[in-house]
Amino acid sequence: MAKKVVATLKQKGGVKYAKVVKTVKSEKTGAYTFREEIVTEDLVKERLK
Repeated sequence: MAKKVVATLKQKGGVKYAKVVKTVKSEKTGAYTFREEIVTEDLVKERLK
């Protein structure tokens, strides 16, 4: 389970960025943790797989 969060990391004339938050389940404890990444918009779907 993951979601895309709109980030205000836009620069004039630059590349658009997005913040990706992904939930990851720990194999040891079964608890969920969150991993955050800031990626370009064209890589969002790839990071969510």
